[in-house]
Amino acid sequence: MTREFEDHCWKDVVPGDVLELYSHYSREVFVGPNPALLAIDLYELAYQGGPRPVGEVAKTYPSACGQYAWAAIEPTQRLFAAARSAGIPVVYSTQETRPDSRSNKVWATKRRSVPVDPELYAIRPEFKPQPGDVVIRKMRASAFFGTPLIAHLTQLGVRTVIVCGESTSGCVRATAVEAYSYGFHVVLVEECCFDRSLISHKINLFDMHHKYADVLGVDAVLAHLDDLNVKKAS
Repeated sequence: MTREFEDHCWKDVVPGDVLELYSHYSREVFVGPNPALLAIDLYELAYQGGPRPVGEVAKTYPSACGQYAWAAIEPTQRLFAAARSAGIPVVYSTQETRPDSRSNKVWATKRRSVPVDPELYAIRPEFKPQPGDVVIRKMRASAFFGTPLIAHLTQLGVRTVIVCGESTSGCVRATAVEAYSYGFHVVLVEECCFDRSLISHKINLFDMHHKYADVLGVDAVLAHLDDLNVKKAS
């Protein structure tokens, strides 16, 4: 089980002695009951500059995730399609930009801030919200903090959150940890999360996998959602 449990993107950066330290976290991983798809910050800002190396893109677009954001588009589209086919709730988060919220006074992280066109916080067209979806506007890293997200999930009867989006080390991590603290089963879809730093992406997935969430490959999650769709149709 340990080998399968650790068969993820971090295996080329986490040494064997560290894996041994974490071996007691090894367990069966799965998609839990009553899932919802929680898409974190799939907004235009992360994709600025196109699918180029982050080091190049960041010189002009410091909030972009370059090729890592663009590489995640196709698997994330498949994840959305499977979620919608299975009929599970779909929830998005994005940045609060309304002037009367004083959003220019409260930031998600301590990163040096620069003025940003509010339109850059619109969800990418590939993942456009549909009627009936929930869009949460937040001012901190976690999609739960200071928002009605927990109320929406409770009313929808959700017990599992399948998380995708960015950044792995920032808003995804903050949301996943808080979801775990609220008692949800948390699934992180490996190929559908991304960060501007690959090493940060890998280490944060490693850490969350052992403590707060089940990191699963997109194909495993799609298989579960396809099974839900079959059960719904039968």
